[in-house]
Amino acid sequence: MSDLVCVQADDFSLADEYQRLRNINAQVGAVVTFCGLVRDFESSAGEPKSKKLVNYLTLQHYPGMTETLLDDIVMQAKARWDLVAVTVIHRIGNLAPNDQIVFVGVASEHRKEAFEAAQFLMDYLKTKATFWKKLTAEGAEQWLDAKSSDSDAAAKWGEDSHD
Repeated sequence: MSDLVCVQADDFSLADEYQRLRNINAQVGAVVTFCGLVRDFESSAGEPKSKKLVNYLTLQHYPGMTETLLDDIVMQAKARWDLVAVTVIHRIGNLAPNDQIVFVGVASEHRKEAFEAAQFLMDYLKTKATFWKKLTAEGAEQWLDAKSSDSDAAAKWGEDSHD
């Protein structure tokens, strides 16, 4: 199968994931990738100029449900755009600043479809996937909520992304 959805504690190799998508078949004319990292600071709620130094970020998920939701959004993306293959890897566990959190890769015949599908997938991951984030910054712990800007970004894709 050309699609890959994985939730894992282990890190991933950007180069390996790119090569896997690139080498799926001769139809691939574009590969778009995105890799999200743990920032070394977090802005306080309501105080964008106040930044706390991050010790680590803990990501938890609901096993089974999370993978099913990720499979579903990959199917939605493939229904919207003519895609050759999709990869979604999301890490869980304790992650330090600058660690990789998420990889989204999309292979298609044309760049426009690959870019749009990758953005759609990330917007979904930020708002609908069952991941919980607990931030430890300057010794204090805090559960993080989805940001309104992420919800606004996801809303532009219409009702399918809210199923």
